[in-house]
Amino acid sequence: MSVDRDQVLRSAAALLSRKSTATMDEVARAAGIGRATLHRHFAGRDALVRALEELGIQEFEAAIDAARLDEGCAEDALRRLVAGVEPGAGLLSFLVTENQLFEGDQVNEGWARLDARVAALFRRGQERGEFRIDLTPAWLTEALYGLVGTCAWAVQDGRVAAKDFQYMIVELLLGGARRRSVEK
Repeated sequence: MSVDRDQVLRSAAALLSRKSTATMDEVARAAGIGRATLHRHFAGRDALVRALEELGIQEFEAAIDAARLDEGCAEDALRRLVAGVEPGAGLLSFLVTENQLFEGDQVNEGWARLDARVAALFRRGQERGEFRIDLTPAWLTEALYGLVGTCAWAVQDGRVAAKDFQYMIVELLLGGARRRSVEK
């Protein structure tokens, strides 16, 4: 029987985004394969997490591409980005909490590439007077990631309705990021 590696990764992502402490046995069961088969594809949890990282980076990059961050006003581009990220939010939430991905010399350069693209959106919004200039683009980028991850967990736990995912993230972030006119 041939095992579809992509299907195994997607099953692992679905499980780990709900239960980050799942064992390799649980991942194998979720994928409908045996533990030995899982280990033939991924030598251990670290290899599995690294493969999930590649998948997450690819999906996030595709969402950024689809959001057309350079088109229109920055606020609309941010809304498109959050909409595009929503299907993979659980995986991103899991990945950003995996410390092993961000320690030492082995940090995937894809994260820096994604950070730069999102930060460029916030910088563009600042340059056009849409966003506050006292909050750095790097901080706004981290705040976006935090809100996406937190909202993904809240939706999974039933504390937030799935239909409110985009609205809650964008409104909270923009409510703090919008540049206010100074009244005299």
